[in-house]
Amino acid sequence: MTVLQNRLVLAAKIIGGLLLLLAISYFVFRNVILEKSIVKIQEKFKSEYQSDFNIGSAKFEGFSGLVMREISIVPQNADTLLRVNKLNTSVNFAELLIGELQIGKLDLENGYILLVKKGTKKNFDSFIKKNDSLSNQKVVTEKDYARKFYKILSRALNLVPTDMKLKNFSLFVNDNGSKASVKIIELSLADEKLATNIDVKTNTFSQEWRINGMANPRKKTADVRFYNADTSAIKVPYLDDRYNFIASFDTAHIVVENLNMKGGEMSVNGMAAIKNLNVNHRRIASQDVKIENAQFDYDFLFGPDFIKIDSSSTVQINKLKVHPFVEYNIKNDTTYAFKIDIPETKAQDFIDALPKGLFSNFEGMQAEGSFDYSLDFKFNKNKPKDLVFESQFHKNNLKITKYGEANLSKLNAPFIYRAIENGKPQRAVVVGESNPNFTPLQSISPYLRNAVLTMEDPSFFSHNGFIGEAFKQSIIKNIKAKKFARGASTISMQLVKNVFLTREKTLSRKLEEILLVYILENNRITSKSRMFEVYLNIIEWGPNIYGISEASYFYFAKHPSELSVAESIYLASIVPRPKKFMYQFTPEGELRSSAYTKQRYITNIMFRRGLLQTEDTLYQQKKIYANGPASSFFKMKITAPVDNDSIEDLGEFDF
Repeated sequence: MTVLQNRLVLAAKIIGGLLLLLAISYFVFRNVILEKSIVKIQEKFKSEYQSDFNIGSAKFEGFSGLVMREISIVPQNADTLLRVNKLNTSVNFAELLIGELQIGKLDLENGYILLVKKGTKKNFDSFIKKNDSLSNQKVVTEKDYARKFYKILSRALNLVPTDMKLKNFSLFVNDNGSKASVKIIELSLADEKLATNIDVKTNTFSQEWRINGMANPRKKTADVRFYNADTSAIKVPYLDDRYNFIASFDTAHIVVENLNMKGGEMSVNGMAAIKNLNVNHRRIASQDVKIENAQFDYDFLFGPDFIKIDSSSTVQINKLKVHPFVEYNIKNDTTYAFKIDIPETKAQDFIDALPKGLFSNFEGMQAEGSFDYSLDFKFNKNKPKDLVFESQFHKNNLKITKYGEANLSKLNAPFIYRAIENGKPQRAVVVGESNPNFTPLQSISPYLRNAVLTMEDPSFFSHNGFIGEAFKQSIIKNIKAKKFARGASTISMQLVKNVFLTREKTLSRKLEEILLVYILENNRITSKSRMFEVYLNIIEWGPNIYGISEASYFYFAKHPSELSVAESIYLASIVPRPKKFMYQFTPEGELRSSAYTKQRYITNIMFRRGLLQTEDTLYQQKKIYANGPASSFFKMKITAPVDNDSIEDLGEFDF
């Protein structure tokens, strides 16, 4: 052997000897080390989490086994957070030597986690709130999302044993009387096979769940199915009692195929599917919403400065396939991107894929042909005015052969309209010549027509139901305000909402509104003039006042054809809030001076757009008087302040 080989052999022997010595030392002194570690943990729980961490007994068994008895975590002046009677575990010694904790085996019997909220106080507050003693310390955050999340997931999966047995371990939740318990009767993971038996109880139901399949925490793969033991639907606990959100499903299937780190990027690929998902909440719809079959083939990517759902992902609902793209990026500026791509799809497949109960007006609808659709949204936090909001819709021989609940073609003939007030239908209004108050469009003062268009939708006769720029400006303002501060509703949208839908503020109603408007505007079901005519004859203009004829008589005791510029502008100005008209007049019926600011603003806009000429206002009275039946309301004692609409709100369509 050469001198170098001899030295390498010697070095190997020395390292091997040191490792052996380390292992022997660990074996001999490990219980002493364990006791000291427990004391440190107890001190940390006491100082940082204001909790007592107790262990009845703890000792090593074999080379890497650890047995603990009577474990508990009790927050100060609060209910016990955790209790475990018996816990047997083992760790990977090789991984431990390099500073990684990897659990190989876990046996746990008879234990629970208890989450309690009494009033605003929670027994887990100290574990989720930042400790005041650490508030002045400098916090260093890792911005490399890929490495950060890979490290977190790897460490979390290392804590999941490859050989696991759980018996009688429960999770109890008591949120001010809203109770739920999830009890693991038995859970086993051996040779990558996962099997469970879980009892679930709440204030409203009791069920027995199963989670079976394959899981390998070291390879970072899983294929598990979630279902009810008696084949009935699985009910989601706690949310129904606490938030009145009712949800259930037949089965769920989750697959993790790949989770790895390569080239500074982490990828997670797999699939999630659910059958017969039912949800019910007043903010979603007034009835149950059901999705029969939904599947998400996902491809998540994490880079140093971005997180995204790649466009290779697919969301499938029945036969409808959608390719989403979502990205959060901080490379240069903080940007948010969202894209949707629907490849060419049969129109009927799209209709059939709509969740039942969410689009009740489309149930029974039939269509021919196909279409494709794309949506592109991008928002730069530092450049909000550069917002991108673009959509493209291409149809191929698209034709509706049968309408559902909402028969849009009824707009072309006389029909009965009933407004909905506080969920109750109001008096019937005939939209047609048999109603003496029905006023054809050409018999309405052009001042009123132009004033309403100016206030509500200036480009009504040129757009296809939606105004892209209005949507963009609305989104920008709502993002800045961090709330819904501005809408972008067109006359087409208002008409559909009034005639075919309710006024309930639900996701269902808004989605149906958008789809119905598109169908109405893009299939030449009726003319723009007819839509505007119906709109002016049905909208609310005061207490039990519907349509321009009733409004014109109610306020000014005249026919709609006789309305002056000032009177027309006033009527147009109260369309958004018709019930507040009385606060704008004095008891003598004269428009208050505070309301004239809006009048002048609207007049100037109409002048600028060529809708008014100087001679139109030359001989108009300077003051506005309401001398119709409305005057009886002005003599009432007014306790509410005068409603002065902001000038800012008037500029929604003034681009």
